[in-house]
Amino acid sequence: MDRYFKTYTVRWADCDVNGHMRNTAYSEYGTDTRVTFLTERGFGFDKLLASRVGPVILHEAIDYMREVRLGETIEVDLIVVGMSPDGARFKFEHDIWLPGQKKAARIVLAGGWMDLDRRKLRIPPDELLRVMQGGPRGEPFEEMKPMKTRA
Repeated sequence: MDRYFKTYTVRWADCDVNGHMRNTAYSEYGTDTRVTFLTERGFGFDKLLASRVGPVILHEAIDYMREVRLGETIEVDLIVVGMSPDGARFKFEHDIWLPGQKKAARIVLAGGWMDLDRRKLRIPPDELLRVMQGGPRGEPFEEMKPMKTRA
């Protein structure tokens, strides 16, 4: 897959008193893009619950480059920039674009798949692993450490 992105129009609720998109809205658009990516590939909320697995963010960093204002159209893309061989850990990057290919922000986050019953990281179901492996890849791609297994 070459590129995955979603287009949004910045809403009133996304803006702060300065008239530009508030910092947490960037994360929320990234989350919506990730959830839509999974849903379109057969792993929506119901399937995650049935599989007893859910995504958890372990670290998130945002670099802001340009202001985004109320009513502007943005594109939020998604690329997989890291994953452990077992698929338990992952790293995503989202670039947020204004019209004219002007980059407004970059979000990089590391996460993993949590067992909803044990509340610990786990290896994802095979079908979910295939979805993640089939996502658009970024360069450089980081091979992350696999889960530690107990003897």
